[in-house]
Amino acid sequence: MTLSFAHRHVLEDHIVGFETRPNPHHLAVVRRPTILCVLAHAGFEGGVKAALHALEGVCVRICGPAEWLVVSHSVGPEALLRLVREIEGVSAFDHSDGRVLMRIAGPNVRSILAKCLAVDLHRDSFAPGASANILIAHVAGNLARIGEDAFEIIVPRSYAGTVFEEVKEMGREFALTAGFSED
Repeated sequence: MTLSFAHRHVLEDHIVGFETRPNPHHLAVVRRPTILCVLAHAGFEGGVKAALHALEGVCVRICGPAEWLVVSHSVGPEALLRLVREIEGVSAFDHSDGRVLMRIAGPNVRSILAKCLAVDLHRDSFAPGASANILIAHVAGNLARIGEDAFEIIVPRSYAGTVFEEVKEMGREFALTAGFSED
């Protein structure tokens, strides 16, 4: 017997009925990003870090010593996993189906995020390209600054609904809209 599964995003029911045109403050859910967890073996940390940053079409997020999340919107999981596993001294695992990536942007994005996480998001303290493991709405996740007033949040799939609803609530005073990302 052959089983066929249609991909259905975990936040599909949370977004139904929302305004489709984004306001200046917008929470976008990326439908199918590639997210790898990468660990460097002892003694290979510097080489693995340099090799990851040399890959094209990916963003590297710091998780801890010798641990990164590698995110891509253009390279598929199998291809990226193959590329990363060619790096000497690395262990890599595909977390694409187990994590959800949300992008939040707007002129008051720091005020929205300050209500549900405890990280200094001042422009000088958390520069573009910076990332950190954080607790957002009491859920472990990873936050990265991707632009002047834009951040990406990665959380486990099982808690994505909780985080999504909390961020949406925190953005209510700024008329935060939400929807799936077009890219």
